[in-house]
Amino acid sequence: MSDHQRAGGAVSREREEWEQTTLGNIAELVRGVTYKSSELGEAGEGVPFLSLKSVTPGGGFQGVYKTFTGAVKPDRVLASGDLVIAVTEQTRDYTLIGAPALVPGALDGTGATFSMDLVKVKPTSDVVSTAFLNCVLQGPDARRFMAEHSPGMKVLHLRTREVPSFKFLLPPLHTQERIVEVICAVDDQITALEAEAESLSPVLRRRRADHMTDDSVEPVRAEHAFNFSTGVRRTPDRASGPYMTPYLRSANVGYGTLNLSDVLEMNYDPAEREKFGLRYGDVLVSEGSASAKAVGMPAMWREELPAPVCTQMTLLRLRALEGICIPEFVFHWSMWAYESGAFLDVAGGTNIKHISAKRSKGMAVRLPSIDRQHEVVAELDAMEVALTALRAEAIRLRQVRAALLSGLLDRTIDIKSVESEV
Repeated sequence: MSDHQRAGGAVSREREEWEQTTLGNIAELVRGVTYKSSELGEAGEGVPFLSLKSVTPGGGFQGVYKTFTGAVKPDRVLASGDLVIAVTEQTRDYTLIGAPALVPGALDGTGATFSMDLVKVKPTSDVVSTAFLNCVLQGPDARRFMAEHSPGMKVLHLRTREVPSFKFLLPPLHTQERIVEVICAVDDQITALEAEAESLSPVLRRRRADHMTDDSVEPVRAEHAFNFSTGVRRTPDRASGPYMTPYLRSANVGYGTLNLSDVLEMNYDPAEREKFGLRYGDVLVSEGSASAKAVGMPAMWREELPAPVCTQMTLLRLRALEGICIPEFVFHWSMWAYESGAFLDVAGGTNIKHISAKRSKGMAVRLPSIDRQHEVVAELDAMEVALTALRAEAIRLRQVRAALLSGLLDRTIDIKSVESEV
């Protein structure tokens, strides 16, 4: 027999060793602790107590937990490498329900336990590792299974009695280890990118604040630097007409970004299109929201959609006054006003905060010369670009990870083909 035939036979035997099994065949579920609020300890009291907040949507450990002072049964004590999954979700996003998390080494020996909103997946056989099960439960088949077995109108509850019936392919232990190593290598790259972004973000905010609060620059009223306007109110008579026009509202404005996945339309006549239409460089500021965190959130319009595009009255539109200010400076000033709470300081309302053009016009802007504005913007934009690139690469790698994990679990991707690339 040639070397090639022997190698081919070895691969075939390895592939034949994959077997379909159910979660119930190789593991049991241990429900968490039912507790009273009086049993939750203050900092330094009790043992670490994992809850829904300890689990990352989609899977992963978030490092967030409370402490518990009540009695804990031995089978509910957690050790490093133990696996838990969420069995409750407060939303209908289906991102947390059934999501797994591995207990980190830092909690080993602490007597840590977990709440009734989690279950521990305890292997009953030595043919599987919890690290591999963690990968399986993050895979698309498991996520779909968990969603399909989690009823609820407002709060989702996983039917744990049905979880043992989940079917999946189980490779031999040495192949499990190789799959885990590959996925962990990608996770390490994602973690490094996110850590770099996390360290750069406060530096950018600090430099932005330095420039926008520069005492060497005389302040002017915002209305002397920017033009302020609001959009039109959405009314039933605008729901149809000959001039249906896309418009942006608060829901489309995020923290420095626009979400254009759900852009609505209403009727704006030609004169209104001219008055309320957006131009490149306009800065859109969320005027009001039930959440104080969203009040004053800004984003710049860069003609992402073809004109005309208008605005609803839930947005303030800030436009640089030509010859006095440049659009990019308006954006960074608005970002600073949001980050520092300056927009929130001029917001009216008791329960629902909102800002108005009238209030905003009186805000102070330390407005340097046009040349200096360009210098400030060049510095801040370079940092913004670097931060955006880091976050985009982390998102791309998460997509790669998801496709890679799916392919490794269903054997459409051969583990050998990726080991040398990761």
